[in-house]
Amino acid sequence: MKYLTTAIAALFVGGAALAGQIAPSDVVFEDGAVAQSLTGVAGDPENGKVLMNKGAGNCIACHEVTALQEWPFHGEVGPILDGAGERWSEAELRGIVSNAKVMFEGTIMPSFYKNTGYTRPGDAYTGKAAEGELAPLLTAQEVEDVVAYLMTLKYE
Repeated sequence: MKYLTTAIAALFVGGAALAGQIAPSDVVFEDGAVAQSLTGVAGDPENGKVLMNKGAGNCIACHEVTALQEWPFHGEVGPILDGAGERWSEAELRGIVSNAKVMFEGTIMPSFYKNTGYTRPGDAYTGKAAEGELAPLLTAQEVEDVVAYLMTLKYE
C-alpha cells in the first residue's frame, strides 16, 4: 500500500508539472521578454550548458562562449555570450531563447520554442513540406535550462 501511495503521489506531481507548462502558442512576450517561467520549475544550468553544445540547442554553432572553450568550433554569426547574465535579464533571455524574432526583428536566430507560423518548413530531408503542427526545437524545460546557464555567464 505504501508503494501504491508513493506511485500515485508521483503521478500527481508529474501531472501537475505538465499542467503548469506553457504551450508555445501561449507564451506572453512583453517587449521581447518573457517574465513567466515556461514550466514553473527552476532551470538546470548544467543541462543548459550541455544544450549549448549539443542537440537542438547547439548555441555555440553561432555564438562564442569563453567558458565553453573545451568545445571547438564556436560561431561568429551571433554576439559573444560572455556576460549574458549581466547584459540581459532572465526574462529577456527567456524571450530571446524562446523566439528571438520577437525582440530582434529580422534576426536569423532560430525560434527554439515555437511550433506554428513557419514559412515553408520542410519534412526532415524528404524535400516535402511538413504537415500539421511542428514540435518546438527545445522543450519548455530545456529553454529554462539554457536560460539558467546563460544567467551564470558573468563578466570576470
